[in-house]
Amino acid sequence: MKLRRLLCGFLSAAILAVQPGAIVMADDTEEEIQSEAEARKQAIYDTAPESNGIEGWPQGPNVYAASAVVMDMDTGAVLYEKKVDERHYPASITKLLTVLVALENMELTDTVLFSQASVDFLNYDDAQIGMKPGEELSMEDSLYAVLLASANEVSYAVAESTGIALGGTYETFIEMMNHRSQELGCTGSHWVNPNGLHDDDHYTTAYDMALIASAVYQEEEFRNIMKTLEYRIGFTNLTQEERVFQQNHKMLWPENYYYYEYCTGGKTGYTDQSGTTLVTMAENGGMRLVAVVLQDYGVDAYTDTRAMFDYAFANFSKAAVPVEETSEQIKRFVQDEAYVDLPAGVSFSQLEQQIEQSGSVAADRGIVKYLYQGQLLGKAEVVLDVVHFNKAAAKEEKKAAGTLTDENNKADTSKIVKVLIMVLTVIVLLFFIYFLYVRYRREQMRKRRNARRRAARERKEKEYD
Repeated sequence: MKLRRLLCGFLSAAILAVQPGAIVMADDTEEEIQSEAEARKQAIYDTAPESNGIEGWPQGPNVYAASAVVMDMDTGAVLYEKKVDERHYPASITKLLTVLVALENMELTDTVLFSQASVDFLNYDDAQIGMKPGEELSMEDSLYAVLLASANEVSYAVAESTGIALGGTYETFIEMMNHRSQELGCTGSHWVNPNGLHDDDHYTTAYDMALIASAVYQEEEFRNIMKTLEYRIGFTNLTQEERVFQQNHKMLWPENYYYYEYCTGGKTGYTDQSGTTLVTMAENGGMRLVAVVLQDYGVDAYTDTRAMFDYAFANFSKAAVPVEETSEQIKRFVQDEAYVDLPAGVSFSQLEQQIEQSGSVAADRGIVKYLYQGQLLGKAEVVLDVVHFNKAAAKEEKKAAGTLTDENNKADTSKIVKVLIMVLTVIVLLFFIYFLYVRYRREQMRKRRNARRRAARERKEKEYD
């Protein structure tokens, strides 16, 4: 017994001696991890937006988001950009594309049926509103649940019901998502589900999300849903109680610290892999803008978004192109309200104009684009003065041909110069070899002469002896 007590005492002392060190090591490791995370976050913040590098462009704010963009939803002009083509996981902002495809192919009164598959994939902590297999909702109720409650099972059911209604399946809807995003000009996105739950093959870019958001914002039904802060779904065929849920976007709530007076809609998103993602629409009575932040940090996403909106609204103004345009190639603009976004300090006359004809050389329709330092500031559909347009096009072709001829002449001259250099190099090399050969021959002759002289002296010396 005494020995046992001694051993127990020894072990207890050993444990007490070791534990403090272990705790310190754990704390040190946690501190190191936190320090590295803070350093990465600061490095991302210190990365200036690419738009700040454009000559004469207003300087925008730094943000914590890895990728960010502000786009005018009517002109397509990018006013602020930070790594806009970098791929990231979108999380629940995926649902903006889901809603766009559903609105374009279904009616709000259509029925959404919840299959077993639409609820089986859910994990306990996934956003949902507790729908049951066999339960039915209207498409309108479903889209409120998708956008406000970010309900993942409802997103699945919307996709499945839409695909079936169009003669296909759930997978048909996923194909439609990819096709629609490509139609919009998205080049860095791939979609494998309608809700944004993580998948390595499910990704997008800030620029692509801005295009998608701009498209869905044109839908009146979407804008109506976004105005709603709280929504109630009444009794269904399987549930005899209301489902009540609220808008998750903090910038839409007047009493919230992050409320933004110009905010008119948006979608939140988060997974462990994506970080915080946020899409926000805003109008100030003039421009209608969308801001996208990807791989951000919690509420920093709202701070970043506000900073980008404030920058854009303060540093860009609308210029009506039908008033400013003086080109003889354009008879009139199809839309009188067409405009461009002018950066502060830049005049309309400084913009580069590009006119593209739609169809044959006789067609009188076209698109005019306005650029500054390569940045698109707006475009508009126009009715062309075909005679003046064709004259200008012919002039540009001649100029291009002349430039091409000059380039060809330069290329030919360059080839001749290269050949001459090669020839001269060969001549110099041959001359050098000849020079070495002559020296070698002279040296051999000198040695033979010296040898003959030595031989002659030796003969004379022998004769004298």
